[in-house]
Amino acid sequence: MSDGALQVLDGTHLRDVDLTLPPPPELHSAPSGAYILDIAHSRVSASLFGLSLPQRLTATALTRLPAASDHHAFRSAEFDLEKASQILRDYVTAIADELKDNPLVVSILDGSTLNLLLEDEDDFAMLAENLFTDLDVEDKGKISKSQIQNALSQMGVDMGVPPFSEFPQLNDLLRKHGADGEEELGQAQFAQLLQSVLQDLEEDLSKKNVVYIHNIQIINGSKLRQVLGNEEELNSIVEKVLKGKAEAKDGLGSIEIIRSFLEKNAKELGLPRSEANEAVVLLYDDVFTNVAKAKGSAELEKEELVKLVKNILERLAEQLESNPIFEEA
Repeated sequence: MSDGALQVLDGTHLRDVDLTLPPPPELHSAPSGAYILDIAHSRVSASLFGLSLPQRLTATALTRLPAASDHHAFRSAEFDLEKASQILRDYVTAIADELKDNPLVVSILDGSTLNLLLEDEDDFAMLAENLFTDLDVEDKGKISKSQIQNALSQMGVDMGVPPFSEFPQLNDLLRKHGADGEEELGQAQFAQLLQSVLQDLEEDLSKKNVVYIHNIQIINGSKLRQVLGNEEELNSIVEKVLKGKAEAKDGLGSIEIIRSFLEKNAKELGLPRSEANEAVVLLYDDVFTNVAKAKGSAELEKEELVKLVKNILERLAEQLESNPIFEEA
């Protein structure tokens, strides 16, 4: 698997998770809630490329588990094997559901990108030259060895280099090659040292991959579907739209007010922000233009307004399911 590609973890990877629960290692003991969670986290992590599950993900998934309404009591409680096995299945399902609603976007850093870079002498020479030039801010033709750390940070995940915070072994590699000192290097010496560090990094990553979670949110219509399934929330939206109509300047119709409300409350409703990118603007333009053609400029009563809001949200959900929007979280 190339670490240059983004992977979307939306719960589908968990379809084949082993859901058999082994008995606890202690003789004559029943599985505890903590034991069940540990088994679940281990199995799920193995199915997600060894990813250390984010605390936010596990905490939210746990709220979907009726048996764990009291988290502290649940961890210490003991269950018979049948009940414990059911809890394991329910919890893994809860994690999959949470990933469906809020997918993770990750890169699998396995050294393959670095391998390609190091194999192409011309590409590597150009990269080393560009990095040296950027780091030689005083234009002296020399930089200190310690600048190798900044070079790695500049290369970043796109070039297969994990952040130091995610892979502290990078500091060990720098020390191993003496790249943490202040001795000055010319461009050729810098390139040679960088190559040595990257070769070791490529080897380390090929043995133990690093899964890097990007700060990217995928808007795929899942949360919007939850809104559509909640009559109380839909009525609340309509009430707020009606209030907006009452306070609106002359000339603004129902459709314009609905669009303004949805764009202002995009995050809470599971919609992309209209300022995120051009694709989002086109999405809103397409949906609202078609609705305007169908409804005309007539003013609507509350019952008709409920139907219109629901129709708009359904159209947006369909579009997002077909073409999810990626935006910075």
